[in-house]
Parts: sequence; structure tokens; C-alpha cells
Amino acid sequence: MPPARPGSSIPLDDEDYPAYTMGRAADMLGATPAFLRALGEHRLITPLRSEGGHRRYSRYQLRIATRARELVDQGTPIEAACRIIILEDQLEEAQRINEQLRAGGAGRPEASG
Repeated sequence: MPPARPGSSIPLDDEDYPAYTMGRAADMLGATPAFLRALGEHRLITPLRSEGGHRRYSRYQLRIATRARELVDQGTPIEAACRIIILEDQLEEAQRINEQLRAGGAGRPEASG
């Protein structure tokens, strides 16, 4: 993680800024560090590393981990929870692109004759 430059502010409003240590992130989620490591092993979230090699999590990653925790708490195996979240994200992105194409008229096939 790059050090803050003199005169620069810490990006407190940046959702992707890796502000939380593993211990703090686990506390916030009410989970264990092992749960967060498992999410990384299943490639749901990939925390950034500090210069010392410690995992650091962003608010965006914590929201994803919260969703995974909800699914696991409902009895979904962690592997399945990670896959569900990945598929939900892919569906949301596809729907967003579809809506953009409809709004802009791009991608409409031309009538052939």
C-alpha cells in the first residue's frame, strides 16, 4: 500500500481503499479471520497487501463479505455462497449493459431483406 504523500488526504470516501486490517474486518463482520481467508481462497475477494504483507480490506470488499456471511449463516456452503455472489454480480452487470444498449439503441440488428 503506497504511503500517503505529504499534503494528500486519506481517501476516506473511496470504497476501494484498503483501510481495514483482517482483524478489524472480521470484527466488523462478526466473523473469523479464517472466514475472510476462505473467501480469498474461493476468489470472491482479493484483499490488497500492506508493505508488511498483511491483508487489507476495502468497504466494497466488506459488503461482498457481508453478503457471503448472510448466505453461510442461512446454511449455504461457503463454496456455493461465493459462486452465488459471483453469478449475482455477473447478472447485474449484464442487466446494466442490456439497459444501456436499449437506451442508446446500440446493438439493434438491422432488418435484412
